[in-house]
Amino acid sequence: MNSIFKSLTSTRRLTFSFVIVIFIGSLLLSLPIVHYADAPSTTYLDHLFNVVSMVCVTGLSVVPVASVYNGLGQVIAMCLMQIGGLGLVTLIAISTYLLRRRMNLSEQSLLQSALSYDNNNDLRHYLFNAYKITFIIESLVAIVLLFDFIPRFGLGHGIFNAIFLAVSAFCNAGFDNFGDASLKQFALKPLVNLAVTTAIISGGIGFAVWMDLKKAIKHFIKDKPYRFSAFSRSLSNQTRLVLATTGILLLLGTALTWLIEFKNAKTIGHYTFFQQIMVCFFQSVTMRTAGFATISYLDTHSATNVLYMIQMIIGGAPGGTAGGVKVTTVAIAFLLFKSELAGQNEVTFRHRVIANKAIKQTLTVLIFFFTILTIGYLLLLEFEPLHDPLALLFEAISAIATVGVSMDLTPKLSQAGRFVIMTLMFIGRVGPITVLLSLLQKKEKDIRYAQTNINVG
Repeated sequence: MNSIFKSLTSTRRLTFSFVIVIFIGSLLLSLPIVHYADAPSTTYLDHLFNVVSMVCVTGLSVVPVASVYNGLGQVIAMCLMQIGGLGLVTLIAISTYLLRRRMNLSEQSLLQSALSYDNNNDLRHYLFNAYKITFIIESLVAIVLLFDFIPRFGLGHGIFNAIFLAVSAFCNAGFDNFGDASLKQFALKPLVNLAVTTAIISGGIGFAVWMDLKKAIKHFIKDKPYRFSAFSRSLSNQTRLVLATTGILLLLGTALTWLIEFKNAKTIGHYTFFQQIMVCFFQSVTMRTAGFATISYLDTHSATNVLYMIQMIIGGAPGGTAGGVKVTTVAIAFLLFKSELAGQNEVTFRHRVIANKAIKQTLTVLIFFFTILTIGYLLLLEFEPLHDPLALLFEAISAIATVGVSMDLTPKLSQAGRFVIMTLMFIGRVGPITVLLSLLQKKEKDIRYAQTNINVG
């Protein structure tokens, strides 16, 4: 097995690792010992679907975690979400260090590019820091949640539920152990909203951004007098682009959700202004591949659901726990559009030219994503003719973007529909990474041809 694994390419090792984790996880969650005695009747395919969703940090589920899996089962679920949430970082680290396989320089460079890590320092140190950041943030979020959960659920269940939700939120998994209602019971709880959204954003901005922020903070502390401008200048353009795009998307998502829904009595119409903004902000954050819900998407306006689908497609930052096409991809596409309108020959950000290679990778990822989404959606329309086409599109986007929100459709899908969703979740998690890795591995061919003119538009 070791020799076979070593002979695989980086992309195949990544895919194979996900498959192995999913297979083992599905077997474990199928065992009667991890089920409640009075749990509803389930099949292996039900558990397989849930495990694919956990490992791919999606959050779609055909059977609720709280109804089927006991404490042991929920601990296994947390482990699966943690592995899936760390994704590339965890699995490549496992394949490298547990199998005692040393990286050559080309493989290390490849992994650094995939992780948005451009420092030549020890990669093992980077991975250690990624795990440390994960543990610290999840611990802090769990501690904050305890202030609400212990009075609500008691000491033991309160601690366990806080840890479960913290792991799920940071990994952008979207699973909870509260039943079918997701987080609707916490819609008006500022403390829970703050803790969960903080965890989602922290996991979604990427580990490279956290490393950069850590370095900038150290420089800021050492540099006296303290100047915010100095702190800002020490950040890389990658971090600037991620933070700026994330902030704009969250603000726009919150504002547009409020503008559409503030009179909707079925969602936020009866809340105070502060409560409305809190719910809208939570939804704007969770649509960035987290998958929690404090409102029902059956009650929201169609325009709101279309907005949510756009947010799901965008997703989070590269090198983190989020899915989607990534904010940097969308940002580069926007900058390309802007440069064309301005008549510029090059795409720039903060007076720096974005390499043509990055632009090509952006377009490749977008084409790949929408091609798979279109195929998946057409298959769902074929297999699920009785369901609402908009709800099916919502489900397909939620799956491939690894978000996990649903218009209460997932348990109603046929077996064929469930296999389509599982495939979309898997491709959505592994596909963009493997496509990018494939692009990074290809050697550029310096072949020049004569130009030709083709009219566009």
